[in-house]
Amino acid sequence: MSEVTDLSASNKQKLVTDMKGVVADAEEILRATAGVAGDKMGDLRERIGERLRDAKLRLADAEAALVDRTKAAARATDDYVQENPWRAVGVAAGIGLLLGVIIGRR
Repeated sequence: MSEVTDLSASNKQKLVTDMKGVVADAEEILRATAGVAGDKMGDLRERIGERLRDAKLRLADAEAALVDRTKAAARATDDYVQENPWRAVGVAAGIGLLLGVIIGRR
């Protein structure tokens, strides 16, 4: 597996947020250089603009997939707790006991 697929949900959300910032910065650079003349600069702005549009679409897709996965995980957890309430209570109590022991040792 690649590192990207091994990212946790919070890391994926941070990556999406960071990429949105990069896209916004690149758009600002494009706006700031709009008055600069020259064929090469115009071609460069056009290519960057196309890549930014593609990146925005991919970011929107990634964010939607992340939201869908998060909702699916929440539904699965809710279903499990509904079907196995005592097991869920036992797991929660065990985690609470473990945390209490760890905190008590400090």
